[in-house]
Amino acid sequence: MRGTPSIIWLLLTLAPLSAAQAVDQTTRDLIQSLLTRIDTLEKRVAELEQTAPPRAAAAAAPTQTPAPTATVIAHMDHDQAPAPDQAQPSYPSLKISGFGDIDYSATDLHGANGGFQPQTLLAPHTGFEEGQFVLHLSSALSPKVTVFSELSLTARSDAGTGTPPAPGFNIELERLIIRYDLNDYFKLSFGRYHTPINYWNTAYHHGSWLQTSISRPEMVQFGGSFIPVHFVGAQAEGAIPAGGLNLNYNLGIGNGRGQVISRDGDFSDINNNRAWLANLFVKPDFLYGLQVGASVYRDELNPIGVPAAREWIRSAHIVWHRENPEFIAEFADVTHNPIKGGVTSSSQAGYAQLGYRLPAAARLWKPYYRWEYIHVPQSDPIFKGIVPSYSASTAGVRYDISNFAAIKFEYRKYLRPDLPTINGFFAQTSFTF
Repeated sequence: MRGTPSIIWLLLTLAPLSAAQAVDQTTRDLIQSLLTRIDTLEKRVAELEQTAPPRAAAAAAPTQTPAPTATVIAHMDHDQAPAPDQAQPSYPSLKISGFGDIDYSATDLHGANGGFQPQTLLAPHTGFEEGQFVLHLSSALSPKVTVFSELSLTARSDAGTGTPPAPGFNIELERLIIRYDLNDYFKLSFGRYHTPINYWNTAYHHGSWLQTSISRPEMVQFGGSFIPVHFVGAQAEGAIPAGGLNLNYNLGIGNGRGQVISRDGDFSDINNNRAWLANLFVKPDFLYGLQVGASVYRDELNPIGVPAAREWIRSAHIVWHRENPEFIAEFADVTHNPIKGGVTSSSQAGYAQLGYRLPAAARLWKPYYRWEYIHVPQSDPIFKGIVPSYSASTAGVRYDISNFAAIKFEYRKYLRPDLPTINGFFAQTSFTF
């Protein structure tokens, strides 16, 4: 063994000798005993090396890491900027991910609908549709500063008409956020957000592959008017352990709705009253997968052709995100109070969705059902003629053809008290890359 001379030298130095002095018998016996022990150990190591299997054989069969399931990937944080190599960090560090979908629809929506055309029943004719093409771009600018943006391209029904001809797609900057992460308890950001006043609007962004169903609930439809889907301003957020409850918060201030209430104030606010919001939710350790939260939103509206009004939105949600089952339920109450006098009105909307990923060999299949409704009183001047009262049922199934692509089938039934029932069948293939 390589260490033998050093050990002998160490032992010898412990028993100093000189040319004129003899080593006593006790020291000599100790040295001899240790040398004998070392010799025995060397022989034992040699025997073990001869009987051990070759290292090359063990290395020839590396452990295979199982591929992540579609469920895990679907709930990854696609907004998270990539972490640069800690050994040699380089900034900016860019990550790009994309989403797309191709759809088929067949409905009995044939024009005589009293102006009601739900966002989830866009096409009145049977046929294929090119869905949204979405890009997520995230970049780390430093260990604590990140930028995220989301771009969408949506096919237009009036492409080629008008002067000049309308383009084939609408290009929209859905989100643009720069965020400073002081720590897990406090993060400060500025930009254009999906308004954090309910669960679906911030859990499932553009890219329908991320969500179980083909359609979003009508109350949180992109381009819808019931709640402000987008918000431009500043936001503070963070998570506090809170004894295992994991309390999360969002506090925001910024531009409210535009003159067209389905749009936010991208260019500027339409008045001198900023909108503000507060959102709180818990994700307790002792019930992993459970999330319960509530939020409030305040704004002053000045829509075209309608008297100005103060708007209060209060919402709550409960979510069980375990796939067996998946349960999502939300409720929102929107109150409009005319500034120059008038009747205060309240509109309500809600939905409940239940899904279940089948076990064992059928685990790629996930059937689901959703019930939803919106109630708008005739006294609401803001929503009147824009957001109708209705209820709907959606039943469908999702089949994950790979970890990055899925096929979905849905049947939807819309009910309004003053119009015939609307039925529709929908199919979609959605993917991420």
